[in-house]
Amino acid sequence: MDQTTTLGLIAAAVIGLAAILLILRRQRKGQEDASMESPFGVSTEGEKRCPSCGMGNLVTEARCASCGAKLPG
Repeated sequence: MDQTTTLGLIAAAVIGLAAILLILRRQRKGQEDASMESPFGVSTEGEKRCPSCGMGNLVTEARCASCGAKLPG
């Protein structure tokens, strides 16, 4: 092999390794973002959120079922 081919292979290997590292970094960041999601469900129809603890309660409730705080409304 001549010197140009060797340099080309080395450059391709470096670019490939850099691409792999960027992909792994992006996947790790995506996993971190997923772990920061809210533990509460998305649908809150028919519920009131407790201002103290965030627990979903029925609209008809006056006090939170979890912590006992007074619910708004």
